[in-house]
This record gives sequence, C-alpha cells and structure tokens, in this order.
Amino acid sequence: MPAERPETVTEQSVPAHLADAMSYRVATDVRALRGFVSAGALARGLPPDRVELLTLAISELATNTLQHTTGGGRVRIWAESGQLFCDVVDQGPTRAFGRDMPAADAIRGRGLAIVERVCDEVAVLTSPGETVVRVRLSL
Repeated sequence: MPAERPETVTEQSVPAHLADAMSYRVATDVRALRGFVSAGALARGLPPDRVELLTLAISELATNTLQHTTGGGRVRIWAESGQLFCDVVDQGPTRAFGRDMPAADAIRGRGLAIVERVCDEVAVLTSPGETVVRVRLSL
C-alpha cells in the first residue's frame, strides 16, 4: 500500500472553522504577530524548535509586506492531517521563490531565501487583488 501523501500547499483550501487570523498594518504590529503565530503553532502541536522557525519565516514575510506593499496584510494559521499551514496574505506582487542565499556581505535579500529553508513547503497563490504566500510544516 503506498504511503499517504500530504496535500501540497497549493491543493489545500483554508478551512474557515479551523483557521485563526490576525491582521497587521504597521511595523509595530509585527511583535504581536510573532506572538500570535507562536501561540497558534504551539496550540496546534508544532514542536517548540519548529515554532521558532515558523515564527521567523512569518515575520520575514510580514516585514516584506510592510516594506514592499501598501495596506498591510493578514496571517491565517491552521492544522489538519498532521500538517500546519500558515498564509501571509497581502496585495503585493507575486513573490519569486527558488532564490540562492545572498552573499554574506549583501545588505538585503535574505528574507524569502530564509523562508524557503525553514519551511517544509512554500507556495505562492494569486487571485485578483490578493497574493498569498502559504507555508507548510509537518507536525
């Protein structure tokens, strides 16, 4: 019997009854957002060392939203089928993943590369007026 394959992040819909959400608009909101993500991930069974990695990834994505878009964004977090999902939703352009880590002396450009390295899967979903970066970590 083949092993059960978890749905990829692009196949996964957001179950409204399971997801918690938080909006952010300014840089000072990021601290509260990190607490929201950490608490939500712990409550859903993500091990503490992985919680720190997820929190770093979402903080990087939210910071990108605030630096490169207008209107802020929102984060959704939920778990099902042994997987934790987290969306960062904003009105920005589609992000390009698959980046090499910038050189040690580079001033910028590490955020998306970090996200890819600390999450099990990352995908970008777009619809009119909305871009979603969805990350998945196994519980």
